[in-house]
Parts: sequence; C-alpha cells; structure tokens
Amino acid sequence: MKANQMLRLVLTSMLLCGFSTVMADDTTDESANVWAVVEEEWNASAKGDQKSIERLLSDDVAVWDIESPAPRNKASIKMWNRFQQRLGKTVAHELYPLSIIVHGDTAVAHYLYSSAFENKDGDIKMSSGRYTDILVRSEDGWKFLAWHGGDDD
Repeated sequence: MKANQMLRLVLTSMLLCGFSTVMADDTTDESANVWAVVEEEWNASAKGDQKSIERLLSDDVAVWDIESPAPRNKASIKMWNRFQQRLGKTVAHELYPLSIIVHGDTAVAHYLYSSAFENKDGDIKMSSGRYTDILVRSEDGWKFLAWHGGDDD
C-alpha cells in the first residue's frame, strides 16, 4: 500500500513539474513574441515605414513620450512621425530588454535603448533612454496600446 501511495506521489509530482515547465515555456514564447513586436516597431520607425507602424498600433492607442506635453492618439503619432522624417533619420539603434510580463492578453515590456539620429545637415545625435510599452493581443497579433518613455537627458 505504501509503495502504491509513493508511486502516486512521484507521478503527480512529475506531472506537476512537467505542467509548470510547459507553462513557463508558453510564457517565454509569449514574451519573445511581444519583444519581436517591440523590435519590429523600432525597425519600422527607423526605416520610415508608416504602414507597418500603423499596423502595430491598436485603434485606441495612447502614447506619451517624455518630450510630448500630453498623450498622443494614432492620428497624432502619424503626424509627428511624418514631421520627424522631414528632420532626418535614425541611423542606428539598439534595445536592451529588462522585463517582459505577459498577463493573459496584456503585456508590459520595460527596456532601455541607445540610438543615433542623423539630421538633414549630416550631424548625428546620440541618445539613450527607457520605455515601458503596453501591448494587447488582438486577432492580428500583439499591438501597442500605450507606451511611455524617452531620452534620459
């Protein structure tokens, strides 16, 4: 009888450990998917690819960059991105993920960045800072609901 109980305990423990591992892998996969979208948005922005950026934004997006006096909606983001492209372009950037939390259909990504912006005169400005992005899962994949951050001047 005791051997049977011990066998049940061992099998139950193995099953629970296996379930925990699967859950951890799912979380890791979801975190990787979220991070891929964050990188995709930065790459699209560096290329001036407005269509890709718009595709990655939820319809009710509200973002608040440090240099902005108030949160911006989708139309405002589009307008300011067009203006930024007239000033110059991002020639390099690197992202440093700190924490990605996936909770159901919502994700929060905290990260640092370094970037180089070349203006129309050829002058390059280096900057670094931090962002917190909030994404929501949609039928089309992860989309930005909000972000906040900017340069650490």
